[in-house]
Amino acid sequence: MTASKRLMDIGLALILVVILALPTLVVALWVLAVDGRPVFYPSERMKTPDTPFTLWKFRTMRTDRNDSGVSGGYKTARITRTGRILRGKRLDELPQLFNILRGDMSFVGPRPPLRRYVELRPDLYARVLRNRPGVTGLATLRYHAREEKLLARCADAAETERVYLRRCVPAKARLDLIWAHNRSVCYDAALIVETVRRVLLRTRPK
Repeated sequence: MTASKRLMDIGLALILVVILALPTLVVALWVLAVDGRPVFYPSERMKTPDTPFTLWKFRTMRTDRNDSGVSGGYKTARITRTGRILRGKRLDELPQLFNILRGDMSFVGPRPPLRRYVELRPDLYARVLRNRPGVTGLATLRYHAREEKLLARCADAAETERVYLRRCVPAKARLDLIWAHNRSVCYDAALIVETVRRVLLRTRPK
């Protein structure tokens, strides 16, 4: 990560932490009042092929100790009513501002993968994770809707795993590597603006 990219991350994150302090508190109290504890959902993700970190989100699903892997259609019933609203506006990702300040993530980069998929595709993630993971990015903007549709059709964990590894991981990696080849502060800024625009224009949760 370049010094200019890191400075942009820190400066923007600090500004947003101040601006969004009250909304973040409101969301936390809302989740607590409606869905109870835990308010936050910690997930182990990989910053590099060998370095894990804890990614934080507001909890949007009923807890399941046996839960693993990405979310497929078979998990839809576990999403809470509050969670659908939070996901629709990406408000569940507000706690990731602290991941950015800690240096675990950047605003723009590949979405941080679960350890399982890094271990299954070490060749691919060795290239993708040369860059710090991000909250948004080219793959998120161009492929997320397609990924949601593909995984929503999956009836169980095994099918979800097959579809994700065969169709989603390679497609997202290609986009992540295109971004990496063309990355710049201006390109990142454009992707952030596009992300904000899409979130503001989304009128209903998926």
